[in-house]
Amino acid sequence: MEIAEVESYPIKIPLDSPVSFSNRTITFRDHVITHVRTTDGLEGVGYSLGYEGAPLLAQAVETMLEPLLVGEDPRDTERLWREMYDGNIQIGRTGVMLRAISSVDIALWDLKAKAADQPLYKLLGGYADAVPSYGSGGYYRDDKGHDGLRAEMRRYLDEGHDVVKMKVGRRSVPEEVERVAAVRDEIGPDRTLLLDANGVWETTPEAVRACRAFEPYDPYFIEEPVMIDRVETMAEVNDAIDYPVATGELEGTRHNFARLSDTGAAGVLQPDATVCGGITEWLKIAHFAAAHDVPVAPHYNWNLHASLLGGVENGLWVEYFYRDMDVKAFDDVVAEPLGPGDDGMIELPDRPGHGVVLDEDALERFEWT
Repeated sequence: MEIAEVESYPIKIPLDSPVSFSNRTITFRDHVITHVRTTDGLEGVGYSLGYEGAPLLAQAVETMLEPLLVGEDPRDTERLWREMYDGNIQIGRTGVMLRAISSVDIALWDLKAKAADQPLYKLLGGYADAVPSYGSGGYYRDDKGHDGLRAEMRRYLDEGHDVVKMKVGRRSVPEEVERVAAVRDEIGPDRTLLLDANGVWETTPEAVRACRAFEPYDPYFIEEPVMIDRVETMAEVNDAIDYPVATGELEGTRHNFARLSDTGAAGVLQPDATVCGGITEWLKIAHFAAAHDVPVAPHYNWNLHASLLGGVENGLWVEYFYRDMDVKAFDDVVAEPLGPGDDGMIELPDRPGHGVVLDEDALERFEWT
């Protein structure tokens, strides 16, 4: 089996209305889509969220990575990952190049599982046939007050979730405390509340003040209280509050996750396979975390991450977004999107490969030209 070609291109899916979190407002979602095709007719698909840079990711795949891959056996994921990474280390240990590698590596694992005629989660270890999810939201919109926030969280409970997540950090601490209090009141004392600040606070005292103000409402974790590059600051916050910091959605490679663990920066790790280097690297991170009894709760991309969580023993939850909340839009190009049942569990796809089948007509409609 040999790789015949690698094709990569960006897509851009508009949102119906702007949506905000602590430090940004977005009007569309863009992704890079990568296809790896073999000489015997198999195809693997990979992708990554572009954060308005999907065209750069596609260019990196086709100009820097495809020449390294044509003629190679796609099942040699360890060797090909190392060649892609080492071959571009001077210009891209993280960021654009690592996301490009991620999209290729995901496609290679899709091919490997298809060649083995196995669902991906079985190939990875088959720890579970279904994984728990949480309802993720609580974003800011101009017309969304406390009543709207409560209604959103009530919807997640009605769908079967016992775990919900909301954004914090865009407004003053007293205003954010009111928002968190409203959500806790709505979901009751026995369900799990997660918070996400998207790195908004700049100093340890600022972050600790806010996080301590949320403590009476019993959050399970606070995601990215400070920017991920400030690992020592993150560790100070993690040490100063009564609930753990979670981080990792923007982080790349096992080495950076080891630093997060070694410095005590987080009690929950959130590797994203479309960011950290693909499935090859995600597995190394998850297994490292397992060796330290640290749970993983991957960021976004539930169609893929559900299968990865089903292959490891230390998975916590998959993050799930309802499409009609108009925040995450990738399901618009997925032919058979995964979703939770009425108990919040996501059943894993049993077809060969990672199970994420894309809608070719939708891809053409949303291609970013």
